[in-house]
Amino acid sequence: MLNTIGVIGLGVMGSNIALNMASKGEQVAIYNYTRDLTDQLVDKIQGQLSQFIHPYYEIQEFVQSLETPRKIFLMVTAGKPIDSVIGALVPFLEAGDVIMDGGNSHFEDTERRYDELRSRGIGYLGIGISGGEVGALEGPSIMPGGDKDVYNKVAPILTKIAAQVDDDPCCVYIGPKGSGHFVKMVHNGIEYADMQLIAEAYTFLRKRLDLPVDEIAEIFESWNEGELQSYLIQITAEILRKKDEITGLPLIDVILDKTGQKGTGKWTSIQAIDNGIPSSIITESLFARYISSLKEERIYAEDILSGPEMDQPNLDKDLWIEYIRQALYMGKICAYAQGFTQYRMTSELYEWDLPLKDIALIFRGGCIIRADFLNVISETYQSQPNLANLLIAPYFAEKIKQYQIGLRKVVSEGINTGNALPCLSSSITYYDNYRTGMSNANLLQAQRDYFGAHTYERSDVTGFFHTNWL
Repeated sequence: MLNTIGVIGLGVMGSNIALNMASKGEQVAIYNYTRDLTDQLVDKIQGQLSQFIHPYYEIQEFVQSLETPRKIFLMVTAGKPIDSVIGALVPFLEAGDVIMDGGNSHFEDTERRYDELRSRGIGYLGIGISGGEVGALEGPSIMPGGDKDVYNKVAPILTKIAAQVDDDPCCVYIGPKGSGHFVKMVHNGIEYADMQLIAEAYTFLRKRLDLPVDEIAEIFESWNEGELQSYLIQITAEILRKKDEITGLPLIDVILDKTGQKGTGKWTSIQAIDNGIPSSIITESLFARYISSLKEERIYAEDILSGPEMDQPNLDKDLWIEYIRQALYMGKICAYAQGFTQYRMTSELYEWDLPLKDIALIFRGGCIIRADFLNVISETYQSQPNLANLLIAPYFAEKIKQYQIGLRKVVSEGINTGNALPCLSSSITYYDNYRTGMSNANLLQAQRDYFGAHTYERSDVTGFFHTNWL
């Protein structure tokens, strides 16, 4: 009997994807460049799953074990390792076979590989996967991009292993070429911003309201029962509950404050900058990670640089907890608005026709940024598919009208008391910039024309003009 699908790359994510496929009844061939990970997965398999997972130690035997058209799922480190694996596979593949890259590849690399393999008649799909190791095992959010007819060959498997919400799979055809990996990239950018906004809310509760960690955990738990309900809010409460087994302290207090990143947030910002897309909140979250890595410098600077010298009066705890909740919700709205604006503007640039309403729906299950208000985002794009920005959607515009006071108060208090809140600050700045019909850009354009003769447009007549300012 031939295998229905093959998985290459048996790290945590790849192993769990293979187990997920096997649990759904697929006959799964597995292969890893080093045999130790293959052996580990084989040792891990118990019971009936052993009938569905079949290890191979030579790439040719792996490929020949697959039914045609062959379907091969890669969970390999992005970059040169992907090219290396594809190079090893191609001599044994035939026209009509399909390779799927489920890693965090840059979408432009995916487009290059797509073109190269298409010339050989081999289908190539760049597939965004979100959900971490648990999602990979139990059902992730899946974002496939490539040719629609190629997707149709593997859709029965992908929709089966995806997370399910209201009996609908969190997997939908995204669009051509590298669009699937692009959607995952911006998803990760939104994730960066969402995480940083939550961290800033925690900072205010801890440093300005001087609340103990256990009480902050209770606050996040209560928020997760309302309109802030989301995976990241849920796990934040669980993280704050965790005690360190060595010291007995809250574990959060012994974790070093240096944040890592694997590149997708940076790619999101670079792509936005290259194409003139305002993505300030996502970019601020990236810069917050960068400055966190300067731990030694920050420790040194703490003894030299002073904060504001002023009395910090006691705040009404319950009132300010509500202000922080409002600030966090509005910050999240602004961050998601920027992410979906990046989807819309890039879709227009590349003529991808990204299904924004469906993207919001597949983010509801399995993925890291799953949140209750994604239903509202989907409904918004269902009724207004050409909406320029989520901020002007009636539901969110009304929420912002109610909650901007909370965001303004929290940001102002943070500035006045020397607590850095970069993403919350960027959120209110983005909102105020977007709602300003007449901005200060006229002065910038006049300056550009003064020193560089770059010309300017007028507000009263059409055309481009230059003034001899001297």
